[in-house]
Amino acid sequence: MSLDVYLEDEGHEVYWANITHNLGRMASEAGIYEVLWRPEEVGVVKARDLISPLKDGLLKLEGDPTRYEEYNAPNGWGMYKNFVPFVKKYLKACEENPDANVRVTR
Repeated sequence: MSLDVYLEDEGHEVYWANITHNLGRMASEAGIYEVLWRPEEVGVVKARDLISPLKDGLLKLEGDPTRYEEYNAPNGWGMYKNFVPFVKKYLKACEENPDANVRVTR
């Protein structure tokens, strides 16, 4: 199972990415689970709403890799080395498209 994230502007998809649900615990520890997996429940509507939380989460992730690598999935599907680039790319897309609507499927 995976999380699919979308940024849509004027009916057009400007960004899409997906990541395994196995990274949910790592995201939670970094304080970004809700904004990634359940944005509608925490008031995230536009990409600009994600910029600050994703920056904060990325700082935590990059600041203590050893801590977050403890949450790597034993089966290899859900690894720190894949999650950090996912967050970076999503953050960049949000910064480039701040008025885009956020949508997720899980």
